[in-house]
Amino acid sequence: MGELQVPADALWGAQTQRALHNFPISDLKQQRAFIWSMALIKRAAAEVNRDLGLLDPKLADAIVQAAQEVMGDKLAAHFQLNPFQAGAGTSHNMNVNEVIANRANQILGYDITDKRKPVNPNDHVNMAQSTNDTIPTALRLGVLWHLERLLGAVDGLADALKHKAVEFDDIVKSGRTHLQDAVPVRMGQEFGGYAQAVANDRERIATAAERVRRLGIGGTAAGTGLNAHPEYHQRMIKRMNELTNFNARSSGNLFESMQSMADLADFSASLNTLCVTLTRIANDFRLLASGPTTGLDEIRLPAVQPGSSIMPGKVNPVLAEMLNMVCLQVMGNNLTVQLASAAGQLELNVMMPVIGYDLFEALEILTNALNAFTTKLVVGIQANREKAEGWLGKNVIIVTALNPVIGYNAGAALAKEATARNITLRQVAAEKIDKGELKHRDQDRPVTLAEIDAVLSDLRSLTEGGVHGTGSGG
Repeated sequence: MGELQVPADALWGAQTQRALHNFPISDLKQQRAFIWSMALIKRAAAEVNRDLGLLDPKLADAIVQAAQEVMGDKLAAHFQLNPFQAGAGTSHNMNVNEVIANRANQILGYDITDKRKPVNPNDHVNMAQSTNDTIPTALRLGVLWHLERLLGAVDGLADALKHKAVEFDDIVKSGRTHLQDAVPVRMGQEFGGYAQAVANDRERIATAAERVRRLGIGGTAAGTGLNAHPEYHQRMIKRMNELTNFNARSSGNLFESMQSMADLADFSASLNTLCVTLTRIANDFRLLASGPTTGLDEIRLPAVQPGSSIMPGKVNPVLAEMLNMVCLQVMGNNLTVQLASAAGQLELNVMMPVIGYDLFEALEILTNALNAFTTKLVVGIQANREKAEGWLGKNVIIVTALNPVIGYNAGAALAKEATARNITLRQVAAEKIDKGELKHRDQDRPVTLAEIDAVLSDLRSLTEGGVHGTGSGG
């Protein structure tokens, strides 16, 4: 395609430069997980091809050193390509090949403008490889690179919620369904439910990650392994495991590894499900902390910054709001990953650059958001016992516990009258008992106030299940 000018201080070459000219789409850049993963592949390939007698040891060692520098983030300035670029990621692959080749030549004592320089980006750094098998492999390795930090952040949130469940377990409050008053629950039970939901999502993510460990490196251009040594595939997996402890394994079918992005779509979906849970929890915290004087005010969130530029003293649930926004972004990224995964055709999915970018962004922002939400909000939540128990004292739906004693219809009448007259359920029941108007369910036997009190005096027992007031439990 002719000569092309490349900046004198750049380690990249002509193919990268053409991509920079062709795709000035955004200010977005390749993410570190991707660059690290590609450099890992190049390092392992140099070592494997050297050991197979296919690559000069001197060149291989220089490539290994250069790749390790890339993995250590020393050459980050030389990776400037936009994720919206040529399909499949050929520009990405050649950017890595060119930078590592030029740095390897420098290590060998050559100026990168020297036409005698021995390391070639295609012949040596890209030996036994194609964009079509390196990029899918790098996407999987990048997920595994992020995985431990993500799972640690999820575990941190689940543990913090568990501690709050224990701390708040003696607070009996009004449950709410449909945002309307419901039977009593303990605040600890609420938080225990949040903790278990997060733990369940952690299990889903870890399970999906197991399938991401299936690698198809060595399929080269179309899955056939053309130009790769017969032992290359297995040796590459072994070497990359030695370098990472990722416990990766062969996909078992190199054609499938190139054609299908389903494992990555599945993993992205597990992040999406976690965001469903996190959105719900963040919204609940915002609601439970609402007010404080005109809302529920059952919990108090840590005050981390002023909430208004005009209203003095206003404090907003900013960390919950932040988590909401991150979850919306991750959900949007997931939609892109799903659509891009479905867009594969025949032997290749050419939408891999955007799959990688959106997936790695989701992992990065979700991990950071979880850590901030846990340490700056959850661990500092305080319960407002007075307000929570005060709301419960006004909740006529506790009449539900009297169903086994007086029946549903009589209970509904008590609740309706108590609400209309703005008095307690017990007051209405006492009046009707005095008039002889409150009977046992299915019996023509008067109910006593002692029987009513036996059920309503211990509201905590109503959170334990069982049948109350009949001697059958509770």
